[in-house]
Amino acid sequence: MTNQFHRTLNRMAFFTALIVVGLILFYEQFLRVATANIFLNGIIIGTTIFGIGLTFIEIFKLLPEYKWASAYFKGKKDVPLPPVLLRPVALILRSRPVRISTSALQNMLDIILVRFEDSRESVRYITNTLIFLGLLGTFWGLIITVGGFADLIGNLNFEDAAVLEMMQKGLSVPLSGIATAFTSSLMGLAGSLIVGFLSLQVQLAQNTIFRELEDFLSAHSTPVVPDQVPFVSDERIINVQKERRNFKQ
Repeated sequence: MTNQFHRTLNRMAFFTALIVVGLILFYEQFLRVATANIFLNGIIIGTTIFGIGLTFIEIFKLLPEYKWASAYFKGKKDVPLPPVLLRPVALILRSRPVRISTSALQNMLDIILVRFEDSRESVRYITNTLIFLGLLGTFWGLIITVGGFADLIGNLNFEDAAVLEMMQKGLSVPLSGIATAFTSSLMGLAGSLIVGFLSLQVQLAQNTIFRELEDFLSAHSTPVVPDQVPFVSDERIINVQKERRNFKQ
């Protein structure tokens, strides 16, 4: 499992390095696009960098979970509890039961899935924010463009000999609006693509833990008589959940 974690981390690092190399190679083009609307595009760039950092934080948070799961699967005792995601399951399985009821297994897997989903909410929100900022820049640019053309046509005097020169000067505002619309859309979509790919790697790493834990627990979920072997019941899971809620309160 640790090897899978390292492969996922290497993919994320390699992808981020490619982005950095691309920005270095096409620095002038990127600078022209970014400065078309430095305020909005600067926000998009900052949000993208924040999202990239958050995905790396989320992947590193999985390392203690990987270590606990690997140690537990190997039968090691007195394994330190994982910090967040797998902690409720680790508390339930601390006594290393021989068998687990099918309903208890499903409840534990549901707990893990909910926690995995919650941990990805922040990254998902950043991805949606980048798309929103791109659309915001598009409409902002269109408003500037339409308003610029309206002012240009309203102020033109076709009887004036210098009408072409006035038109040339007046086109600067609509063209700046078009530049804002296209560049912000491009930056927003590119940022959401980058953060989305890294978020996908985090999800794949979480799915690896989930599949390994599901396979291991499924192998110990055959029906048994509670009086003969250690047994994880639904009541025990409910008690653990109540203890966690009381502790939070």
